[in-house]
Amino acid sequence: MKLLKTISELRAYRNGLTGSIGFVPTMGFLHEGHLSLVKQSNSDCAHTVVSIFVNPTQFGPNEDFNSYPRDTDRDLVLLENAGADAVFFPSVDEMYPKGADTLIVPGKIAERLEGTVRPDHFKGVATVVLKLFNLAQPQKAYFGQKDAQQVAVIKRMVADLNVPVEIVVMPTMRENDGLAMSSRNTYLNPIERKTATVLYRSLKLAEGLIDEGERDVNIVKQRMNHLFNTEQLARVDYVSVAEAVSLEEETFIVKPVLISLALRIGGTRLIDNFLLV
Repeated sequence: MKLLKTISELRAYRNGLTGSIGFVPTMGFLHEGHLSLVKQSNSDCAHTVVSIFVNPTQFGPNEDFNSYPRDTDRDLVLLENAGADAVFFPSVDEMYPKGADTLIVPGKIAERLEGTVRPDHFKGVATVVLKLFNLAQPQKAYFGQKDAQQVAVIKRMVADLNVPVEIVVMPTMRENDGLAMSSRNTYLNPIERKTATVLYRSLKLAEGLIDEGERDVNIVKQRMNHLFNTEQLARVDYVSVAEAVSLEEETFIVKPVLISLALRIGGTRLIDNFLLV
């Protein structure tokens, strides 16, 4: 497995490849969800390139950029065992040299959900992803469904800017109790970790109501919020029932629909979603 730390190294490596390339962008501190993307890329493509970069432009001024969990040595072992061919591990200065002043500004799809709480987040996401696509030039790029709005923003950007890459979305990987795998789960103490299962339980509640024929969004949200209120450590940022592509809020549920939510458990902010088709 090649370790590439500079843009010139990545470009030289990319220019030497023949056959299809799959690309998996990550911020490191990897879990089985990330590795499932690598394994799918290995299955689909001749080569798999992974990036590890904690991107400062997608963190707000009071967010956890400095404390975001990092363990690069462990990540590299996991990626080599998973069959990655190369890892791009640049510094912040490599990706954003002095004087860099250009950002991608997504449209309305980035203003909803996470965008209401983290208004500049998707500018940073779109910018770094487009930079990485330009450098790695993959045929396919792999993302997890857990970050559903991120996927929607990137799909929109790829379509609008005619980026020649196929976005492959893989299912959310979950712990045995349903909690979506996330690098931020390590922030939770044992009591908070138990409380965090309310995300999955609330999504299952909503799924059950819809499967039973409920189509009134207000009723679904009321039932979810009632469940949240049973957990003293849980604070709701938002609960959304939206059209699956545009992420526009619905009042009457018509599938495909994305049910998504963001909660704060203690000092940790977690997101999750179900896509019902």
